[in-house]
Formats: sequence, structure tokens, C-alpha cells
Amino acid sequence: MTRDQLFTTIKEKASFLCTGLDTDPQKIPHHLLREQDPVFAFNKAIIDATIDYTVAYKPNLAFYEVLGARGWESLQRTLEYIPDGIFTIADAKRGDIGNTSELYARAFFEQLNVDAVTVAPYMGSDSVRPFLTFQDKWVILLALTSNKGSADFQNLELGDGSGKLYEKVIEKTSEWAGPEQMMYVVGATRADMLKQIRQLIPDYFLLVPGVGAQGGSLEEVAMNGMNDKCGLLVNSSRGILYASSGKDFAVAAGKAARTLQEDMKKYLDLYLNSD
Repeated sequence: MTRDQLFTTIKEKASFLCTGLDTDPQKIPHHLLREQDPVFAFNKAIIDATIDYTVAYKPNLAFYEVLGARGWESLQRTLEYIPDGIFTIADAKRGDIGNTSELYARAFFEQLNVDAVTVAPYMGSDSVRPFLTFQDKWVILLALTSNKGSADFQNLELGDGSGKLYEKVIEKTSEWAGPEQMMYVVGATRADMLKQIRQLIPDYFLLVPGVGAQGGSLEEVAMNGMNDKCGLLVNSSRGILYASSGKDFAVAAGKAARTLQEDMKKYLDLYLNSD
């Protein structure tokens, strides 16, 4: 999917919602455990309930890998079920060198056929470039995350006084690919830093987790992070997936997604149509 195609979907749905498919078998409604593939049954119901409000789906691979071969089958079935025209992200946080990265890239872009994969940039350009050789596929680089431990490295001041480590990562990696191929992960709970990040990379899309259950503010994210192509994919996982633990889980998920979409429409109207 190209950047323009993604922006077209955002405008058509008046939404920049990414629904995270972090499906935990221990949390899905008990009646689904009787299904042959409970994870897929849950995901299918969530997709059906949220598709009108969602422009992207992001399965976190840890929730599937932990189940072994059965989990990979559930993941593949889920990705195949997602309709065409919807952006798909493998939240895999890969990052290795040489042939290893090339094989990871082929696994996600050829075998799973996702649009994007999350990648950790710590090992440098040769760990990222193999993912950039695929046409109309995306690398989403970890830049500024919202977990507590992010302060251990990401916010360290550089010894030459040129800024913080995460700023250097953004500046350097933006030389590897343009906004047609690369996005960045910026946690919603770091919304106060979004304005500064926008100055560093004005045209790139940002994948923003942490709205909802983690306490991030959609208003602050939109105010500080939106650009003239929207430039945002805001992820919600638990707040949608587990809006209800009962048989009405899909209905509740749909309502939660619709509430976010309605708020997103307000910000799109405010910031994209202000002229």
C-alpha cells in the first residue's frame, strides 16, 4: 500500500485508527474456547465489528508465537481474512544483520504479505535496509516508546550536546528512506514530545500506541502530531479487544472503535480542513 492509498483510506473512513490484534487466549471469552481455532474466531469477530472504523490492523506476533505452529496458523488466517485496502502491520520488532534481516523481510512481506513490519534500529542501517527493498512495503522503526524502561537509553543526552539519543536515531534513519517507505513508533504517553518529533520528520507517518488503556491523550496526539496527510496511525488494542469479556465482546469492541473514530473525525476536520 502506498502513502497516498493509506491517506485515501483515512479520508474515506474519517479515521486513523489502528486496531491492535494482541489476542490472548487467556482473556478471550470462554465460549470461544470450544472453537477449533479460538484465536481466529475471536479475531474474525473483532474485525467484523471494527472494520467500518479501522484503517489498519496490527497483530503483535508475541501473542501468536507463544502458541507455536497453531499460533502461526491463526495469524495467517487472520491476515488473509482482513479485507483488501486495509493496512496490515506485523508488530514483530525485528532487527538483525545481513541474510537474517533479508529472511525476516521475506517472511513478513512474501509469506504473510503484510504491508509493514516494526523494526528495532539499534544494529544500524544494514539491519534495516533489507526490509526497504520491497515495493510498497513499509518499515516502522522504534523511535520513542512509552514503556518505563525507555528512559534507560532513548532519552540519554548525547555527549556532544546535539540532543537525545532518540533524536539522533530519527535524524539518521530518515536518511535511509523517505516517508513513502518508513514510519516511526512514538508512544502516545510521550505526546509532549510529538511536536518536536514533527519538526524533525514533518512528512512521515507515526504509529502511536498507548491511547486508551495506557492513558495516552488522543487530543494531544492529534494536536501535536498531525500533518497535511494526517500522518498518524493511532493504535488501540486492549481498549477495543477486551471492552467486554462476555458474549457481547464483538458488539462492545465495535462501540469502542466507533467512539475513537468519531473523535478522530473531529480532529481530521479540525486540522485537515482548517483552511
